[in-house]
Amino acid sequence: MGSTVQNTRQKNEDNLIFNFMQEAATIGSWEVDLIKQTVFWSEITKKIHEVGLDYVPNLEEGINFYKEGENREKITKLFNSCIETGEKFDGEFQIITAKGKEKWVRSIGASIFNDKGTCIKVQGVFQDINEKTKATKKLALSEERFRKIFENAANGMAMISIDGSWIQVNNTLCEMIGYTNEEFLQLTFKDITHPDDLNSDATLLQEMLKDKKDVYKIEKRYFHRNGSIVWALLSVSLIKNNKGKPQYFVAQINNVTERKNAEEKNKSLLEVTRDQNTRLLNFAHIVSHNLRSHSGNLEMLLSLMEVDLPEATDNEFFPMLKSAVDHLQETVENLNEVAVVNTKTMESLTTENLFHYIQKSIDSIRPQILENNATFQNNADKNIQIKGIPAYLDSVFLNFFTNALKYKSLKKDPLITIDTEIKEGFVKVKIEDNGLGIDLKTYGEKLFGMYKTFHKHKDSRGLGLFITKNQIEAMGGKIEVTSQVNKGTIFIIYLQHEKG
Repeated sequence: MGSTVQNTRQKNEDNLIFNFMQEAATIGSWEVDLIKQTVFWSEITKKIHEVGLDYVPNLEEGINFYKEGENREKITKLFNSCIETGEKFDGEFQIITAKGKEKWVRSIGASIFNDKGTCIKVQGVFQDINEKTKATKKLALSEERFRKIFENAANGMAMISIDGSWIQVNNTLCEMIGYTNEEFLQLTFKDITHPDDLNSDATLLQEMLKDKKDVYKIEKRYFHRNGSIVWALLSVSLIKNNKGKPQYFVAQINNVTERKNAEEKNKSLLEVTRDQNTRLLNFAHIVSHNLRSHSGNLEMLLSLMEVDLPEATDNEFFPMLKSAVDHLQETVENLNEVAVVNTKTMESLTTENLFHYIQKSIDSIRPQILENNATFQNNADKNIQIKGIPAYLDSVFLNFFTNALKYKSLKKDPLITIDTEIKEGFVKVKIEDNGLGIDLKTYGEKLFGMYKTFHKHKDSRGLGLFITKNQIEAMGGKIEVTSQVNKGTIFIIYLQHEKG
């Protein structure tokens, strides 16, 4: 009696352990009795199918839980084969639960035959593998996407082992460096890296292995298979396993050889330009000093002739000679003005109050304003500070304001308005008049040229706007103009804002 009780207790304990294991692994059991025509599902199997515990399954309904199509056809074929030949089956399938949820399951089955060789039962287990399968498929999809991106990327891509050998490279990198895929895998990155770039590259890789960096980017040089240099922008990241141990590097390699060659070409052009500018500045000094001295000597000699040899002035060529010398002197003075402007640099800029210089120029021509019955409206912001050269600021505004009076309309009194606006690091100074205007279609391209005039005025030298434009540009600014004949002109000057 005691032995029976002990055996019963042991059996119950074994059942508890078995049930616990089924719960933990989400594994249920099932059985199809072909003699009695009954189907048994364990509690876990019913939970997987999302049916009630009082649900009584039958063979047809059990098969219909499998997703229609490939899954249902596959389980039917395996089940029938198990009955007919005794072949066991073990497969992964999709089912549609009673609540309409799509789920991945693993179904394992084996048949039992009687002494006459007739299959009487099919037994098996049923496991919920939905989360695991979804994660696996998601990982597989991710890996497939990475593979496609890797193989078809427009830039070079490579997987590199910790020791620096190439694990995998894409076609773009092969074309970029000139090696075949098989040839690449026989090399290390050191074999094709320019010696001058090797140390910095290797140092950065070691910093990644020591967890000092997650990713790095550098410009480096590779040797093409034909011996030429390939400039590349290299971006490298380190791939680790789930324990944090480094596995391999992933590199993205963009060919920037054309850009680097263009930079070198631009650098060379800048050197040439710098040299030419130096020569031009030297020439400007020659013009402003030597020619000025020679023209001055000629003018002095003519003055002496007028005093010491007055009879020479009666010669018909003397007036022409004197006029030619006067014109030469004027030309040299003009060239000197231009030379002085072009030798100024941005380092000469100081912070100045814009309103002050505008008002100062207006005040300096007050007699001309009264004589022409003109009105100046200075709407400039009194607090705006700009970067400029004081002498140039005086010259620029004085030239625009006197031009507005010089080329006034003959039918109305001059009205000149000045407005200011801060925009993108610059101060826009808008000077608008109602004068004669300029035919920009005819003269637009020549407007700021040297010795260009557009109105018949006795004081026009064609130099004012040329010098003014040069002065504005020397201060880091620019100038724009709009105009209509007989309606007026608008000049917009861009000067550097003090915070620009």
